[in-house]
Amino acid sequence: MKQIALLTACILPLAACNSDPQGSAENASVEEVSQKVEAAGGTDTFVNPGLWRTTMTIDEMSVPGMPPEAAAEMQKMQGRTTTAEKCLTPEDVKKPKEDFFGGQENCRYERFTMGNGKIDAVMNCSAGGATQKMTMAGTYSGETYTMRMEMQSAGGGETAGMGMKMRVDAKRIGQCTGV
Repeated sequence: MKQIALLTACILPLAACNSDPQGSAENASVEEVSQKVEAAGGTDTFVNPGLWRTTMTIDEMSVPGMPPEAAAEMQKMQGRTTTAEKCLTPEDVKKPKEDFFGGQENCRYERFTMGNGKIDAVMNCSAGGATQKMTMAGTYSGETYTMRMEMQSAGGGETAGMGMKMRVDAKRIGQCTGV
């Protein structure tokens, strides 16, 4: 779940393109994807600075073999919406942080394609004996984006077999204030 939240935060600037750089990679590290996208358009023209509002909705969540009480609590999370705002400053745009493209050292993109207003990616991560496969597909413009994401985990004890489907909608809502 923590990696999904991190990935969502990283996808926000990625999908808010000012121009439409195109990038594609297979079996690539996070760093390699970052380099390909930068080579396709450069990060200094890549993102619109401003205040962004992101709404994340959990459509489905499951953990096979979970005790009934815990499963009931998890069912309450389905349909839950979380909204957050994030300011992307011109400095953020000029020099993105290292986690800009979903960055954890233990993640690799099975595939990553971005261009013509669409993004499609599959990322595999591993940590603490668990593996996670995250699939993302969506559309974007300079002022909005919509993303559907799925995550499936294996291994790692209590979260073995955990699955989640969610959607993320984001919109640039204006200029940053007080920055």
